[in-house]
Amino acid sequence: MLLHFIKSMLEYIRNYFEIIKHYEEEVDVLKTTDINELKKIANSVRKSIIEEVYEAKSGHPGGALSIADILTVLYFNQMNINPENAKSNLRDRLVLSKGHAVAALYAVLAERGFFAKSELKTFRKLNSNLQGHPDMEKTIGVDMSTGSLGQGLSVANGMALASKMNNLGCRIYCVLGDGEIEEGQIWEAAMTSNKYKLDNLCVILDYNGLQIDGTVEEVKGLDCLRSKWEAFGFNVISCDGNDIEMLVDAFEKAKQTKGMPSIIIAKTIKGKGISFMENKVEWHGKAPSEEEYIQALQDLQKNCF
Repeated sequence: MLLHFIKSMLEYIRNYFEIIKHYEEEVDVLKTTDINELKKIANSVRKSIIEEVYEAKSGHPGGALSIADILTVLYFNQMNINPENAKSNLRDRLVLSKGHAVAALYAVLAERGFFAKSELKTFRKLNSNLQGHPDMEKTIGVDMSTGSLGQGLSVANGMALASKMNNLGCRIYCVLGDGEIEEGQIWEAAMTSNKYKLDNLCVILDYNGLQIDGTVEEVKGLDCLRSKWEAFGFNVISCDGNDIEMLVDAFEKAKQTKGMPSIIIAKTIKGKGISFMENKVEWHGKAPSEEEYIQALQDLQKNCF
């Protein structure tokens, strides 16, 4: 009886979302395909990250800067999203599992038009909508509240499975930190991704080699990453995570993969774009001084195209 009830409820939910789908406004998306334009956007995102953390006098600039190119390609070139229809049931979704890098997500959302860029100055301030970790209840454009490391892939699995059950056609993206995948829950979730053949799920590993206590190798070693994920049933794609053109190609390959989930192992540089922050573990979680802030903006000005 219980099994019959569960099956009936699942069928009801599927039918409900099918009805919603017919009345849901389509996600009308204008995507940026020019590589140089995407590079300019990523550079602007990095400026916003620095300004956010400097204004707040706290935050995590290193890991935010390393994923600036990844999020730029996703939100401007890959994802079916529309700021004017931000709650569309048909939209693609992103789970920023490494939630402490949220300054990058806020910067991209503001750049994409989900809210005014002036709001970035309220980052981590009391009563602000832009708190130190993503909050889906407060911030438009945020698809999942995160911050407790290791949990994001489980949530992304649920989103991807729901999309398949309801024939919504959504793609789900999940950004993991390399230190984060030391968490056991990640690998339990990976087994689930494989079990349900979630080919609408794309995981991105921000492989910058540094975490809060030092190098990833010093803390808990991550050798044979490709073979580990392959063993868990993933289509594995490797690329330079700070190269826009390579990222676009990697995401397109993931889209073409059927019958299994994909992971992009994106080799990145922590603190990318700021000379004195690059590959420096101390910039995992601290704000720049006024002098460092000025130097950082000068570094990024040199990168203007």
